[in-house]
Amino acid sequence: MSSEPTKPRRRLPAAERRELIELAATEVVAERGYHGAGMSEIARRAGVSVPVVYDHFPSKQALYRRLLERHFADLQAIWIEHLGADAPAGERLGRAVEAWFAYVEAHPFASRVLFRGATGDPEVDAIHREVETASRDHMIPRLQSEPAMQATGGSPAGRLLVWEVFRATMQGLALWWVDHPEVPREQLVATTMNALWIGYERVSAGETWTSSGGG
Repeated sequence: MSSEPTKPRRRLPAAERRELIELAATEVVAERGYHGAGMSEIARRAGVSVPVVYDHFPSKQALYRRLLERHFADLQAIWIEHLGADAPAGERLGRAVEAWFAYVEAHPFASRVLFRGATGDPEVDAIHREVETASRDHMIPRLQSEPAMQATGGSPAGRLLVWEVFRATMQGLALWWVDHPEVPREQLVATTMNALWIGYERVSAGETWTSSGGG
């Protein structure tokens, strides 16, 4: 009695294998942290062998850098697309914030990799700071015409402070959302816009806070 011949496994193109590795690595790092993410587990989830992972990434640090660069670039593209649209500033910012949180919702592991902070390894933490700083420096010049940036009066330190306010608020909410997934995305968007846009809209109109000089 003859048996059906076994179909040979389709050999994935290199780009597809790399994509599977990156997706699996994002998941494992998010779940276990940088130090707990083993290359063998990443390979297993990607459906490849450990040597194949090393064919694409010479070290775990190189793979980690790629994950950071990939997801920060995706978030940059959201800001550039929506803030560059022809619409009133508040509408453009609202769409950008909505799309940003939609990305976080669609990539639940990415925010944990990007925003969770120090790993305890100085070299790895330096990679994170380098990639995050490069992302910031890429974006700030593209936001110069936004009301929040104009309200700084052109001060480099002021622009950095505005960036930090947006970064800390949105990244903090993204991490908070990991533990509170029952909260709808629309509520995070509204909270962000209420906290950030309304305040900076008033500043751009000339209203600023000053100390009353009280004790």
